[in-house]
Amino acid sequence: MGIRLDDVNKRIIHALMQDARNTSAPMIAEDVGVSPATIRNRIDQLENAGVIRGYHANVDFEAADEMLTTLYTATAPIEERPRLAQQARTITGVVNVREFVAGEENLHVLATGPDVEALNDVARELAKLGLEIDDEKLVRTEQFQAYHAFGPAETHQQFSDYISLAGGNEVVEITVDDNAPIVGKSLEQADDEGLLEDDTLVVSIERTDDVLTPTGGTEVRAGDILTVLSRSDFDESALRAFEGVDD
Repeated sequence: MGIRLDDVNKRIIHALMQDARNTSAPMIAEDVGVSPATIRNRIDQLENAGVIRGYHANVDFEAADEMLTTLYTATAPIEERPRLAQQARTITGVVNVREFVAGEENLHVLATGPDVEALNDVARELAKLGLEIDDEKLVRTEQFQAYHAFGPAETHQQFSDYISLAGGNEVVEITVDDNAPIVGKSLEQADDEGLLEDDTLVVSIERTDDVLTPTGGTEVRAGDILTVLSRSDFDESALRAFEGVDD
């Protein structure tokens, strides 16, 4: 499934990059203004799409056991680079491998060990693979931070949450306003009255912490978060049924 990074997804990624261990779905939901169930569903979608690839501890090996950490810069033949990167990961002591789009110094290997001899063993194993080591540096510190552009803006704006799916379909998550035309009506009534576009389908309703599978008789309430599938682009007319109307 293809996925587009809307504001909700970006805020989730930002929060998890800041502190994945101590950040819960309810905490993110409170900051973003959606339900915890929405956050959990979005995290699953981001993981399934390969956007979030894993969660890793940032270990200070020197503090842990006075270990040394070295960054090796190596050059691999372009056609062999992916295979050599995979093989480098299997060497004892290697904790990170990065491939670069370059002809030279296109492989960076981060390794740790209890002493210089252990790190020399890593260098010898890399050479056995056929890698040409161009440089090696002893790493002092390494710091990580969340991507600022995915964080909260100075002024928070209400938004609808979009996901683009393969095949031209789109999914939008909409919070139903208090005085929206669809409030108090069943989905069947809304369809009969022309409130719902012909090419839209309500696939789920989040109400408090419950996720409902709607039927024609399901009544829409203010504050519900509807997940709506459309076979065409969403526009203002498609969203009008869920938005508040002026008195």
